[in-house]
Amino acid sequence: MSESNFVDYVKIYARSGKGGRGSVHFRREKYIPFGGPDGGDGGDGGSVILRGNRNYWTLLHLKYERHIMAGHGSSGSGRLSHGKNGENKIIEVPVGTVVFDGETGEFITDIKYDGQEIVFLKGGRGGKGNNHFKTATNQAPKYAQPGEPYQERRIILQLKLLADVGLVGFPNAGKSTLLSVVSAAKPKIANYPFTTLEPSLGIVNVRDVHTFVMADIPGIIEGASEGKGLGLRFLRHIERNSILLFMVPADANDIAKEYEILLNELTKYNPELLDKKRILAISKSDMLDEELEKALAEELPKDVPFLFISSITHKGIVKLKDLLWKELNNQQFHDTESIVYKPMDLKLTEVDDDFDYSIPEDDDENDDLNYDEIDWENE
Repeated sequence: MSESNFVDYVKIYARSGKGGRGSVHFRREKYIPFGGPDGGDGGDGGSVILRGNRNYWTLLHLKYERHIMAGHGSSGSGRLSHGKNGENKIIEVPVGTVVFDGETGEFITDIKYDGQEIVFLKGGRGGKGNNHFKTATNQAPKYAQPGEPYQERRIILQLKLLADVGLVGFPNAGKSTLLSVVSAAKPKIANYPFTTLEPSLGIVNVRDVHTFVMADIPGIIEGASEGKGLGLRFLRHIERNSILLFMVPADANDIAKEYEILLNELTKYNPELLDKKRILAISKSDMLDEELEKALAEELPKDVPFLFISSITHKGIVKLKDLLWKELNNQQFHDTESIVYKPMDLKLTEVDDDFDYSIPEDDDENDDLNYDEIDWENE
């Protein structure tokens, strides 16, 4: 996985900019002996902003950019000159990215659509110059406000793929083969478990008129919700799918039992997944005759629609695509807006923390200025 271009998990340090100091300055001009205070305000610090971008589909571009820092505001100066505002830092992320606190695992926010912007860390306000503090009884104030300090946070960015249909099944259930047949995607296909080590997306064409997105999720095993196999690493991608297409091969010992195991793992991971529309596809059914299909159909769950399909002979493929498109248009599937995220369990999460997150202290160019400062508490 270290050589893969699919990066769905990254930990970074983010810091906004601090506000610039207000200026203590007095007007000095010929023939104007008492010019009065004209200290300008400090510039505002830059903010750290998260922006959804549909042109990204992994977090690869952030893998080696672990320090995200906005610019500091400049100090004010004489003649009521306002300090320069710090530059905002925009973090472009794929749609479906979820943000957690890197220290506690607490959920912070998520990106749901392209172009969505969230001010994650707000920059500090610039301090007011001494011009703001002149009064009838204090016409020459020798104090100003400092800029507000910056905010900093270590965060975890976690990608959850957005797709219309997600394929759920044990290893070697035929998920990658189905995706390669119904779309132009070319996932790795082989006759051994865990061939798929990263999710794949494909655009499915329905009767040359409609299209929808299908996601091939790596195989799930019993105990995946507890971290076994590929575990939690890919279970989270299922949360963002509108319909779950369960795939169980026709040569399974007990099709109904395998379906229940898969459903149980999803329930343990997130009970809200039960609200999603589910369809059961019996793959590799080219080895079955009509009589055997009828016998198996009697043993299948009655609360979920099912079809017998074969990616090799294309049996039932058109019918499956029609059914998926029909369900997608019923507008009764799970709404991504209502997903309630639990805090991340950092003990169950594998993070490469060899990276040095320490940040050197900033040199404040105004530390040597000798004047009083007015606190922000009264603002």
